[in-house]
Amino acid sequence: MVGAPRSGAGKTTLTVGLIAALTAQGRRVRALKCGPDYIDAAFHSAASGAECANIDSWAMSPGHMAEIFSSAGEPDGLIILESAMGLFDGVAGQTGRSGAAADIAVRFGIPVVLAVDVAGQAQSAGAVAKGFAEYNPALEIGGAILNGIVGERHLRTATEGLAAAGIARLGWLPRRDKFAFHDRHLGLVQARERPDLNEEIAALAAQVATSVDLDRIEALARPPRGTGPVAGQRATGAPEPPGRRIALADDDAFSFIYPHMTAAWRRQGAEIVRFSPLADEAPPDECDSCWLPGGYPELHAGRIAAAGRFLGGLRAFAESRPVHGECGGYMVLGQTLEDSEGAVHAMAGLLGHRTSFRERKLHLGYRRAMVTRDCALGRPGTAVRGHEFHYATIRDEGVDDAFLTVFDGEERPLGAGGGRRGHVTGTFFHVIAREI
Repeated sequence: MVGAPRSGAGKTTLTVGLIAALTAQGRRVRALKCGPDYIDAAFHSAASGAECANIDSWAMSPGHMAEIFSSAGEPDGLIILESAMGLFDGVAGQTGRSGAAADIAVRFGIPVVLAVDVAGQAQSAGAVAKGFAEYNPALEIGGAILNGIVGERHLRTATEGLAAAGIARLGWLPRRDKFAFHDRHLGLVQARERPDLNEEIAALAAQVATSVDLDRIEALARPPRGTGPVAGQRATGAPEPPGRRIALADDDAFSFIYPHMTAAWRRQGAEIVRFSPLADEAPPDECDSCWLPGGYPELHAGRIAAAGRFLGGLRAFAESRPVHGECGGYMVLGQTLEDSEGAVHAMAGLLGHRTSFRERKLHLGYRRAMVTRDCALGRPGTAVRGHEFHYATIRDEGVDDAFLTVFDGEERPLGAGGGRRGHVTGTFFHVIAREI
């Protein structure tokens, strides 16, 4: 596992470089992303050539996480996990099921390579690494990689700090803009939007192969320990498919769908038919349900509003079959979407709310929801776990029937959630797993 003291320390850069460098050496490498993150996982997939799933200690049961490991592992292969945020960051007061990547490392016996951003420091990097190594004695820190080195003296003094703390230096990365993935709201610019991605990954692989001890990294690997249900904790599993043949929107505006979700739907006999609203494609008529995932519709609101075939086809589809929208998909199901410049664009009009991206407010956190009415997430009484992460503001919320009762990650009630009209449902809630 690649972990770090905080977000922005270079975990994704290092993880992608490790995956690509080891793959270039002929290793079979798969990646997993800890926590609810769609964007980083797509970079891992591009580097490895294989789909990267997510694994989450708050949303998933131990057994569900073990299934994720089993599906990712290959004989004589390697799995590299990237932590979310800081290594120990999660929901307060829920030891072992906080959502922190450290929960996963401890439960499955996974050594951690610590990425330490040394911008503005040198020997102090050793104190940071030592603190992480000693914070939880059950966690193994296998060594550290120094990120952001600006010269030979900087490398030498930062290495001295690690040595004084008894932490192995496994490598380093220079401070170079060309290795930086570009940020925007919700995270990095998506991998699918980067025409230079292959060149950037190749440059990262070359740098990692030069300045990181890949043999020592590989030597840390071991089979993950098995697990079982924990007394007093709810079990969780993959959600059931919303239909037998699912029309799934898939393009730059609708890309936030978890691989473990679609894999589970297929295992349960469902067929997934992808279509592109940005290409003005309607949900395929042979499908019996439609799923609009999250993504970046606010960046493409004008194109979506002008996509008459998509919007008309979606409305026709919704007359007789279920349509569900998550986050960005929920925004598109509403009446209008106001972009960051204040322009208002007509959306599908299948739900009554209006969305503004000009009035930005961060909504972030784990969510647990109880289904109160039949919907794509299950029958009444079904409990699902997931998360919410968006900056959009809803107007006219509550004009449609709610179909969820929502709680935050610490089980504090947030009230009724979601909107439903006829066959159409939508919510800002992204589902990860179903409690069983």
